[in-house]
Amino acid sequence: MSSTGSGTYEGFTAEERAAMKDHAREVKAAARRASRADKAAEAEREVLAKIAGMRESDRVMAERVHAVVTAGAPELAPKLWYGMPAYARDGRIVCFFQSAEKFKARYATLGFSDQARLDDGPMWAAGFALTEVTAEVEERIAELVKRAVG
Repeated sequence: MSSTGSGTYEGFTAEERAAMKDHAREVKAAARRASRADKAAEAEREVLAKIAGMRESDRVMAERVHAVVTAGAPELAPKLWYGMPAYARDGRIVCFFQSAEKFKARYATLGFSDQARLDDGPMWAAGFALTEVTAEVEERIAELVKRAVG
């Protein structure tokens, strides 16, 4: 940055401004180069890495939830949401898994946002406690997810 002989600041030099503009163009070009598919694949890798890093009881449930959601609603894109696995349609979260460890709770949570179409009269559940993912629980999750995106 330039300054006068007296030490007062006069702003960036023309070269510095040009370098910043060049850098901004480079960043924009790099962002455009990454395809939507590449970004989606990276988001899924981040979700799988987050799941892999969970304590065993949460990890086992999160793996099953991930498998059920991605199989039952392939239109939902996995992504991290507040550091937890979530599944979005058009960039908007529909459902998410929250580990018990995250808030030191006694159970994990499968939650649904207002984007989920689970409406059932004037009141309906938007979150479900999970202590284990059995075959019966998997069926219920699949049913809820199908309804949520329907």
